[in-house]
Amino acid sequence: MQLEFIEARDLPDAWFQCVYQILEKGRTYIIDRGSYEGQKRLEFDYITVHIKFPGVRPLLPDIPPALGIPNPVANDYLDQYLPYLMTSAKKEGEEYTYGEYLEPQIKEVIRMYREDGHETNQAYMTVGNPETIYLEDPPCLRGIDTRIKDKRLHFVVYFRSWDLWNGFPANLGAIQLLKEYMAESIGVED
Repeated sequence: MQLEFIEARDLPDAWFQCVYQILEKGRTYIIDRGSYEGQKRLEFDYITVHIKFPGVRPLLPDIPPALGIPNPVANDYLDQYLPYLMTSAKKEGEEYTYGEYLEPQIKEVIRMYREDGHETNQAYMTVGNPETIYLEDPPCLRGIDTRIKDKRLHFVVYFRSWDLWNGFPANLGAIQLLKEYMAESIGVED
């Protein structure tokens, strides 16, 4: 496996660097099982992205209009996406939402940090359960590990897969908003 590491300034910088790197170092294969079965997929074998300032605005990439390429995510999309991430509300036809797994854990992580203190490695939020392996499209987001260091809330996020063009900026933008909400609720900095 080819391991990649990107250090980015903010979320848009992380996205632009990932797009550039996947064109240089990505691997193409024919999909045997899963979304777009039988089609070609370009992906990293494994990538770690460290984002130094994830809360810097804008959260979404902005492609210059002169290039004639639409932005990967509409500017108002995060407001619509946040309930999917934070609440158990499902729309018709949805097999799951990230929020159905995260909603109770968000409350518990906030409680843990507020009542038990900041020095713990147990404030990990899991997405999915053993049955999700049988879904046609199981969750891409699998977990959010949280830590408070130097009075700041940090997230370490694991995705089994993501659509780099649209999913990466939408997911990470919404997860950043979740982190800001949790940091404020805990009483620490983002």
